[in-house]
Amino acid sequence: MFELRLLAPEERVEAVSEALDALDALSISVEDADAQTPAEQALFGEPGMPPPKEGWQRSLVVALFAEEKLAREAATLLEPQDFFAGCKLLGIQPVPDQDWVRLTQSQFEPVEITPSFWIVPTWHEPPAAAQEVIRLDPGLAFGTGTHPTTRMCLRWIANHAPRGQRVLDYGCGSGILAIGAAKFGASDIDAVDIDEAAVRSTEDNARANSVTLNAGLPDRAGGKYQTVLANILATPLKVLAPLLAAHVAPGGSLVLAGILSRQADELKAAYAPYCQLQVSDEEDGWILMTAAL
Repeated sequence: MFELRLLAPEERVEAVSEALDALDALSISVEDADAQTPAEQALFGEPGMPPPKEGWQRSLVVALFAEEKLAREAATLLEPQDFFAGCKLLGIQPVPDQDWVRLTQSQFEPVEITPSFWIVPTWHEPPAAAQEVIRLDPGLAFGTGTHPTTRMCLRWIANHAPRGQRVLDYGCGSGILAIGAAKFGASDIDAVDIDEAAVRSTEDNARANSVTLNAGLPDRAGGKYQTVLANILATPLKVLAPLLAAHVAPGGSLVLAGILSRQADELKAAYAPYCQLQVSDEEDGWILMTAAL
């Protein structure tokens, strides 16, 4: 394979990328050409907030082609185009063969939830101290244990082992919270999500971890549960307040995540008619909120 490298000003990136796609590029990536320099620009806003800018002042555009001939033809066709004004061809070079599977796997290490509870990809051996392990590989659905919201929920589960309880994981993603509940003794678990791919992922991950749960779309959730878990985001959590609170059995626990520290008061107000939420954990600007009903 060969990569074609271009330098493009912010206003040209979209047109150049679309042209490369039409010229049969296998992939196109865009990076800040000024990264690691004093001119570097951050584009990342807080979750749920728009980025401060749509693009970098100067971008490095890298297009991957199956053959050198195709890359050179693309360069020849691009350079005379009006939309290429201000852009610069940096060169064409071969891409060395790599074990892309191994390279991807190397980015995912075991994740510690507690000293004895770990999330471990299937290509790693569990740490010696691990007494409880969830085997989970990166997939299409959210939830690998690397995000603070997932870790906080799992810590809560480990510290409040729901033995014999009926548990609801609402917005289950990969099913990691439902699997965690099963590992710590929950006896009847419903895991629901609006995304059918998440439902399939949850079923696959449950089988891989030898646990039993019921996965499905949200209409599968029914009745009361001793523990209701929802790791989504603040806005849907506010909308879902009456539904989630109604699913919690008397004396049960409501556990909410996907909430930024600055959103705590919003969530407290949304759930005030049903329960009294409190902040139970905090990590990297994210909080876990819980209530006993």
